[in-house]
Amino acid sequence: MRKLRTIEMKRLSVEEFHEAEKLPLTVVMDDVRSMHNVGSVFRTCDAFRAEAVYLCGITGCPPHAEIHKTALGAEESVAWRYFPTALEAVRELQSRGVVVLSIEQCEGSTMLNHFTPDSSKRYAIVMGNEVKGVHQEVIDASDGCLEIPQLGTKHSMNVSVTAGIVIYQFAEPYLK
Repeated sequence: MRKLRTIEMKRLSVEEFHEAEKLPLTVVMDDVRSMHNVGSVFRTCDAFRAEAVYLCGITGCPPHAEIHKTALGAEESVAWRYFPTALEAVRELQSRGVVVLSIEQCEGSTMLNHFTPDSSKRYAIVMGNEVKGVHQEVIDASDGCLEIPQLGTKHSMNVSVTAGIVIYQFAEPYLK
């Protein structure tokens, strides 16, 4: 086997990305403090052609050197909006009929491996702060919660890693 060169991968240009059909998924970032995590989520959203990223509260916004360092330009391809609070973002999404799911360990959470997205619906996932997770008021306003089953000793994973796992779950049916 030989590694492919970037030019051989026939990736979309930023302009082509803007025009392309999107995965019906918006990622909401609820007070995510690390610019590197924000950039990483942008890059993953670009990889799977997610519809948008909503940056809320203290979450940093482009243009920012630390976001760019991990996003590698994905902050220019993926649509994004800023909201003062994640609750405002959730309400805006739900007003458009988007199903909002917080990614959190909650009573009654659906395990991600038992969840299959409905292809007739648009979704948003809420990713929480690195220490406190998703705000309780946002969980209360959500249409449900998804949880990633874990087997180790820690109770959580890095927010950008979690986002990658969950985004892939939503994208997987479209990759066939």
